[in-house]
Amino acid sequence: MARVTVEDCVVRVPNRFDLVMLGARRARDIHSGAPLAVDRDNDKNPVVALREIAEGKVDLQQVNNALIQGLQKHVEMDEPEEEATFGAIEGEFAGIAAQAASVEAREEAALETEGEAEIEMDADEDGPDVFEMGDVEPTGEEE
Repeated sequence: MARVTVEDCVVRVPNRFDLVMLGARRARDIHSGAPLAVDRDNDKNPVVALREIAEGKVDLQQVNNALIQGLQKHVEMDEPEEEATFGAIEGEFAGIAAQAASVEAREEAALETEGEAEIEMDADEDGPDVFEMGDVEPTGEEE
C-alpha cells in the first residue's frame, strides 16, 4: 500500500469524523513513543496512523477509549463506599454534638452559679429592698 486513501480507511471506520479523531489520536500516540504496527517508510505520524487503521493492525476500541479519556474534563476517581462515608460523617457529627453539649452544659452551670450568687447576695442584704413573704411592697403613697 504505497498511498493511503480515505476509501481504504472507511472500510474499517465508516464515519469519517470518527476516522479523523481516531487517526489523530493514534498519531499522537505514535509521537509519544507508542510502538508502530507497520513500517514507517519515511512517512509522517498521521500517515502511519492511517496506514495502521487501513490495514487493521491497531485495536480501534483501545484507541477510542484513549481518545475519550483524553477529552474528558472530569476524571472519575474511586471513592470509598457510601457506608464508610456515612459512618465517618456520623462520627464527625457525634463529636461536634458532644462538644456542643459540653459547652452548653458549662454555660448552664455558669448561669445557675450566677443566679445562686445573686440570691445569696439578696438574702444577706438588710434594707428596704428585702421583703419577707406576705409583706407588701410600698407604692410610695401613704394611707
